[in-house]
Amino acid sequence: MTKLDNLVKWFEDKNKVMIALSGGVDSAVVAYAAFQALGNSAIAVTADYKTLSQEELLSAKQVCSEIGIEQMILDYSELENEDFVKNDSNRCFHCRMELGDHLIKLAKTHCVEIIVDGTNIDDLGDYRPGIQALKENGIRSPLVETKFIKSEIRDIAKSVGLSVHDRPANSCLASRIPWGQRVTAERLTRIELGETLVKQITKLKQVRVRDIQGCAKIEVDKERISIFDENIINQLSEKLKVIGFTSVEIDKDGYKPGKINVISN
Repeated sequence: MTKLDNLVKWFEDKNKVMIALSGGVDSAVVAYAAFQALGNSAIAVTADYKTLSQEELLSAKQVCSEIGIEQMILDYSELENEDFVKNDSNRCFHCRMELGDHLIKLAKTHCVEIIVDGTNIDDLGDYRPGIQALKENGIRSPLVETKFIKSEIRDIAKSVGLSVHDRPANSCLASRIPWGQRVTAERLTRIELGETLVKQITKLKQVRVRDIQGCAKIEVDKERISIFDENIINQLSEKLKVIGFTSVEIDKDGYKPGKINVISN
């Protein structure tokens, strides 16, 4: 029996399942397996909570279309949650607790008993307070329970034809703001626009624009930093200042998830 068979089998004794589906590969594979096992008794739910980029939202919709699974959109604003916008080291916990509350309410209205997400074994090695929050809300992680690592997930996504199989890992836009600096709509907008501009100019897929008190600190894979010649830096500086950044800096150490998770007042 293949690992995908094991994942599909995990769902087979469930009556109705709701999948918290982002625009990434992990929850896409979970949704695929759930739909294979349960058909229309599997429902995908994507939270548009105002810190999710439009790129991620479009990706989530594309995935659901490819799978054929029904998708619901949860529409609310995390910017109304003071525990979230104050942006301390528990920001992700507050985010996921609020998401869990919304998912549970929606599940009850659709007579769904089990909610699942895309957490996998590799995620458990990082500092992820959001995972703990989802666990406290009773949300299960079939990729953990069937012992999937990231590379296996990508292989399966490719084998079944999901377009997100090689999509770089992403996180909410608020993760670009150091802990201790408030999350605002203005900052989220310039971060999202900034990353779009960097991707357009450099043709790179994996890009972070960190908002460090108004300075745009650009992170890309270390081996790609060399493409930032004087011409590209001048273009980026001009365009990023137009959308509200005060200065532009290329991070010479390259991209690393969670790099700015430090309190910085």
